Order: sequence, then C-alpha cells, then structure tokens
Amino acid sequence: MRLDSAEAARRHLALALDVDDLVVALRLARRLHPWFSVAKVGLELFGAAGPEAVTALVAEGYLVFLDLKLHDIPTTVRRAARVIGALGATYTTVHTQGGLAMVAAAVEGMAEGAAGAGAPPPWVLGVTVLTSDVEAPPQALEARATLAAQAGCGGIVCAAGDLEITRHVVPALIKVVPGIRPSGVSADDQARTATPAVALSAGADLLVLGRAVTAAPDPEALSVAITEELIGASQRVAGDPLRRGR
Repeated sequence: MRLDSAEAARRHLALALDVDDLVVALRLARRLHPWFSVAKVGLELFGAAGPEAVTALVAEGYLVFLDLKLHDIPTTVRRAARVIGALGATYTTVHTQGGLAMVAAAVEGMAEGAAGAGAPPPWVLGVTVLTSDVEAPPQALEARATLAAQAGCGGIVCAAGDLEITRHVVPALIKVVPGIRPSGVSADDQARTATPAVALSAGADLLVLGRAVTAAPDPEALSVAITEELIGASQRVAGDPLRRGR
C-alpha cells in the first residue's frame, strides 16, 4: 500500500498499552497519539481498570482494540461481545479455535451492542495462530482464517510470517499483526516477530507495537523512526483496507 504521509502511516499503527495502571496508560496514549491511531487494551490493563480503559481511550480520540480473545460457549461470547460493542470498542478479538458458531456469536453480539449504543460498526478479529506458537501447522492457519471469514469477521490476527498464506486465503479481511519489533529491539516473549517495514510489505494492515515503543528510552523518537520506515517501505496497491467498507 502507498503511504505518502505521517497521517497515512498513523492509520496503520496500534499502540499496545500493556500496563496495569490506567493513569500510566493514558499518559502513554497522550504522548504517542501523534503516531498511533489505535490503542490496544489487553488482559492486563482491562483487568486493572475494566471498561473504563476503553471509554477513557475513546474519549482521547483513539480507536480502541479490546484484545480479550473471547473463547467460551456461543451464548456467553455473544453477551460479552454485546457489552464490548456498547463500550465503543472498534475492534475485539475472538479465538477461532472456538468454532464457527462461537465466532459468529461474537460478530452478532458486538454489532448488536454497538448499534444499541449508537456507536460506529465494529470489527471482530479472528485470532488464528498466536505469535508465541511455533508448532501450529499451515493447515490450522488456513482453516482458522477461513472460519473467521465464514463467521463474518472483519479481520484476522496473525503473525507477519503467516501473511503469505492468509492474504491469499482471506484477501478481503484486514490483517492485524502483533509481534512487531523495530530493528535492534528485543523480541521479548514473541517467537515470531517482524520489523514494521517487513510486515507492511508482506501485506499487514494494522501493526501492533507495545513494549518495543513504550519501554524505549525515547518513545517519541522511535515512533518517528517507525513512521519514516513505513513511508519508505510502502508499495502501491489498490485501496486501503482500513478505510473501505466491509
């Protein structure tokens, strides 16, 4: 895709606020908002602050990615997703391992919640293979990505190394890629990482960066460097998946 400005690159960057304090999270979010359009709330921050983590970040002008990886019986997942949609979250995750009925329930529930609250249409993201999983076979990746599409998900979560397969199997779904690490930054507990430029060139639509940026000595300077890297690595393709309708 062609990224010809910092704002274009910003639409493709998600900041993972993996902290256990909402005050700290909001400080980071405000500092880095010029370079990130999406804020990811995971289990740690949601466990510490609950729904307020979502509503506070929405109030800051972020699109919120609530990453709870729902996985339960369909009725429970539908009800949980309805609550998430009503909070104003733009994205939420569901484990595709839970099966078609469960994933479809998440899609239906989140849409219902958002509609009832007057929020914009949300996107459910099907988690395919975790970036810490080095043993899942390619067949599992293809099957889970296909299931996400069949269930009505707007996108999938996959590692950068999985993009070669998923962009052919489910070309219409957006590809959200965690485990992004700028050159020279520790991989931490991620087994399958990629640099921002490599992931973008491979077909990623939304790049998730957390500790690599938030724990950096100078997060702002690193964010500028990441933005410049994405602009330099961008390629011309038709349209921007994050801007088109589902």
